[in-house]
Amino acid sequence: MDKYDSISPLDYRYYSGEIFDKLQPYLSENAAIRYQLMVEVALVMALAEKRICSSKIAGEIEAAAKKVTAAEVYEEEKRIKHNIRALVNCIRRKVSAEAKPYVHFTATSNDITSTSESMRIRDAVVKVLLPELAELERILIEIAEREKNTLQIGRTHGQHAEPITFGFTIASYVSRLGGRILKIKDAADELRGKFSGAVGAYNASSLFIKDAEKFEEFVLEKIRMKPGSHSTQLVEAEYITDLMHAIVSAMGVMANISDDMRHLQRSEIAEVYEEFGAEQVGSSTMPHKRNPINFENVKSMWKEFAPRMITVYADQISEHQRDLTNSASSRFNTEIVAAAVISASRLKKVMSRLKVDKASLKNNFDKSSSVIAAEPAYILLASLGHPDAHETARKLTLEAGKTGKGFEDLLLKDRKLKPYLKRLTKQQLDILKNPEKYTGLASEKTGNVCREWRGKLGIK
Repeated sequence: MDKYDSISPLDYRYYSGEIFDKLQPYLSENAAIRYQLMVEVALVMALAEKRICSSKIAGEIEAAAKKVTAAEVYEEEKRIKHNIRALVNCIRRKVSAEAKPYVHFTATSNDITSTSESMRIRDAVVKVLLPELAELERILIEIAEREKNTLQIGRTHGQHAEPITFGFTIASYVSRLGGRILKIKDAADELRGKFSGAVGAYNASSLFIKDAEKFEEFVLEKIRMKPGSHSTQLVEAEYITDLMHAIVSAMGVMANISDDMRHLQRSEIAEVYEEFGAEQVGSSTMPHKRNPINFENVKSMWKEFAPRMITVYADQISEHQRDLTNSASSRFNTEIVAAAVISASRLKKVMSRLKVDKASLKNNFDKSSSVIAAEPAYILLASLGHPDAHETARKLTLEAGKTGKGFEDLLLKDRKLKPYLKRLTKQQLDILKNPEKYTGLASEKTGNVCREWRGKLGIK
């Protein structure tokens, strides 16, 4: 099929090239069938080791499973209208009459699907998503460390606030993304499988195996999985719910980074900019445009996938031991993983090319430098016993705005304030006269945060 005949934008627009090569082994339908076959093989190998069937039979079934394709399974499903029985039939056609009874022996469909879905999503997260996020984190750390002393005006409510550094701005995201990486890793490690039968009570396996719970552990060990503490026909939904939440919240952090960088590229702000390719076009009609499309795309991807958490939460609900209301909806969990990988890959590339315009940073700072000293002035006056320090400082900022005079000049020449001001230390006066020095611990905090997350994530 021509990829442009696809319906999903993930397929024809985003899921291609390098991303396709990385994710196809885990998230494609071919991968889904391959992982289901791995579980079927693990089962028969365990049966052989428990002497319920011979090792020859187990080997025969293993060899047959390697020859089964997704295409033939889907053709069989069209005939019988059941996906896992179709898988089983495709294996059975390739083995001897002696081996046929032991294909899928004592298993129910969700012993295979719940376990295989946990396996492939875990592998996609561990082998693709986490490395992409770690590389993004490394890039953010390098920017933060490089710019930890680069003066920037802080902003709250979109308005100029107090001085910080650009590195401090980025360090916030170093910490937030680092926390999400750990949550994703922990949640992926906690994904579970099951081999407890149609209602989770080990009814079928107990007919042949004395300790069916131990047998479940034995089967799952072969594919590096653990059982849940209590499954019905389904593995407990909270394992996958926790992972999807961690992934979507990581996408939220990436969207927030993107939103900030997009705003900082506004023509009126222009504190950062993204390198454009020599032939890259920003607008179909305005040749001068250099639109921040990569940052906008990451935010847009988050807007699409954040609401899907409602579906993930809804999939926690299943009547009694199992219904089919999650059958279609849970299949889209793989798209959440894919979208997170696409976003991380795109963001790491654009952040690695991010340029900081220090002249614009200084120019924007200077726009508010005449009133920045208002906060330290108010706090210092209050510490010296001034009864109405905040109101006094506020009125001086209004006067500065009307007259065009600097706040610090008005402050230092105010006769009523001289008794307080003469008690200030040299260092405190220096802050009032040179507000660019009023950056608190921005530089030190940036360094500490970067060191902390390099250590926690093993980033060199």
